[in-house]
Amino acid sequence: MLIDLADGWHAELDRGPDWLFVRLSGLQRGGGNVSLADAIWQLLQQNLAHRLVLELDDLPILPSHVIGELVKLHKRINTEGGLMRICGLSDECQSVLRMNRLDARFPHYGSRHDAVMGHYPAKPR
Repeated sequence: MLIDLADGWHAELDRGPDWLFVRLSGLQRGGGNVSLADAIWQLLQQNLAHRLVLELDDLPILPSHVIGELVKLHKRINTEGGLMRICGLSDECQSVLRMNRLDARFPHYGSRHDAVMGHYPAKPR
């Protein structure tokens, strides 16, 4: 199901056993009335889900305001006893998280399946 989110963002939703899968796409502006983190949190509440996989395959870049929204959402989900995982990041987006020292908070999973199962990617030597 494709829905419109906050500030020009679109999300494709899919449900799995105990998980909500959200594939983000669309504009990446900041400063809208409803934050991206709040909009995704509302989706979790509406779907009675506590576990989230964000599929970010369609994001060519990861601007600082989006990183801030990811941190905000991650904190909120963890505070409520949930789980948030990310998959589909480009190499460039992964390096942005590394530079901001957020790669431990947001380990990257290669696929939706790996994110659900918690399979960490092989670390480079």
